[in-house]
Amino acid sequence: MSALPAGPAASPALQTARWLARPIRFLEDNRRRYGDTFTVMFKGFRTPLVMVSSPAVVRALYGEPGHAMPPGRQLTLKPLVGARSLLLLEGAEHLSRRKVMLPPFRGDRMRAYEPIIRDASARALSEWPVGRAFAVHPSMQSITLDVILRAVFGVADEARRARLHALLGSLLAATTSMSLQVQVLFGRMAPLAALQEQAREIDALLLAEIAARREAPGEDICSLLVQAVFEDGSGMSDGEIRDQLMTLLMAGHETTATGLAWTLDLLVRYPSVLEQARSGDEAFLRAVVSESLRLRPVVPLAGRRLTVPLEVDGLSLPAGTDVTPAMWLAHTRAEEYPEPYAFRPSRFLSNPPSTYTWIPFGGGVRRCIGAPFAELEMRVVLEEVLARFDLHPAGRGAEGIARRNVTFSPRHGTRVVATPR
Repeated sequence: MSALPAGPAASPALQTARWLARPIRFLEDNRRRYGDTFTVMFKGFRTPLVMVSSPAVVRALYGEPGHAMPPGRQLTLKPLVGARSLLLLEGAEHLSRRKVMLPPFRGDRMRAYEPIIRDASARALSEWPVGRAFAVHPSMQSITLDVILRAVFGVADEARRARLHALLGSLLAATTSMSLQVQVLFGRMAPLAALQEQAREIDALLLAEIAARREAPGEDICSLLVQAVFEDGSGMSDGEIRDQLMTLLMAGHETTATGLAWTLDLLVRYPSVLEQARSGDEAFLRAVVSESLRLRPVVPLAGRRLTVPLEVDGLSLPAGTDVTPAMWLAHTRAEEYPEPYAFRPSRFLSNPPSTYTWIPFGGGVRRCIGAPFAELEMRVVLEEVLARFDLHPAGRGAEGIARRNVTFSPRHGTRVVATPR
């Protein structure tokens, strides 16, 4: 059997503590010592995890559609998103669901949701305090949750939407707590069971929405899932549609909100970029979003368990190995990104990166299906913010990292001072 690449000799408990407390420092230290590929061992993991960042290795990893998902994903996500979630299915079942769920996130169908995004932004921004410091991350979370409830779930009734907003907000806040993360990493599953109990009222409300959409479909994504037909002529059950709606919520709410908070943190610290971003140049604003996701990848890891050996670029890993790109390391390679730690959106206009050097949404057959929607939502929300406010940082230094479930979030929520334009 091939030997795994070298990695830190510290105990799994110490490696886990370093990863939780200072993840970027942990990654940088290991890259400096071991290069593009190294092996770590976290507390609660049964097998080592190989971290990679070379584009050639990432391409080979994501280019093999048969690789499986790491088993830990079932453990942590199944109680929340359900057994039929796109995030958890493998093989032919995964591909068949992915095929029918992709169309709503493409082209004109996706752009039809832009008015909803602008309206949700206007509502949240109208409540911003003026002239004093506050954290924008909660406001971004409110916007993205409202967008999901309206564009994805299709909840038109104001009272029901308000109830779901409160219930889902509470559930999502619980899933992102540091306490939950530490307990799960150290093998305690009771908190996840408690969250499952909390989700029961949400399930009842979602099943009522699904039933209503079967009676009278609309233009929302729930309606499209109700009408979806697989190649054998069958459709999704109410229970599976519920699982896919929760999947889109879990995958698209916190990640997009966090991406927005990080982007605003970068913009207020680069005034010249901020001014260019408010110029109305859509291409530049797209580049701002891309560069922000490069420098501040929200999801740091998106791994696979090898079902066949991985042989590439001098690396030889056996089937059964858990391998993940480290997004931060892949995004800060000087070979692909000169001055890799500088915030320079123009690099995405002059020399767009190749596919496997920019991977904030993962890659291959498991790349996030909502990536185009997330990028559209980030661009539209930023347009609305920059049109309404002048922004200044509330603190001197850039935001540190706080872990929220699987995401890297601004530790203080991106504190700014906003004044009306």
